[in-house]
Amino acid sequence: MPTVSKTRAVSRGEIAVARDPRDQGVTRRVSSEVARRAFSIRAIGEVIGELRRVTWPTREETFRLSVMVVAVAVAMGIFLGLVDLVFARVVGIILGN
Repeated sequence: MPTVSKTRAVSRGEIAVARDPRDQGVTRRVSSEVARRAFSIRAIGEVIGELRRVTWPTREETFRLSVMVVAVAVAMGIFLGLVDLVFARVVGIILGN
């Protein structure tokens, strides 16, 4: 299978020049669709490789951190609600309502 030269990225609509090792340096043109498909397949393979190297959290760690996120969100909601209430009362007093 021909490989796409890595000297520069192929933009949409361009034609990539590919080198086939069996042709001993003879260049031939590959359509941008083939180049795009080859890039997509290589990118998906790299993503899968990266996902295998990820250190995933344990179930307990995930649960604990999720509880912390919900608790902080509730606390911030209460805090912002109180700040809004205070500002509404202050503006009401200033405007004479």
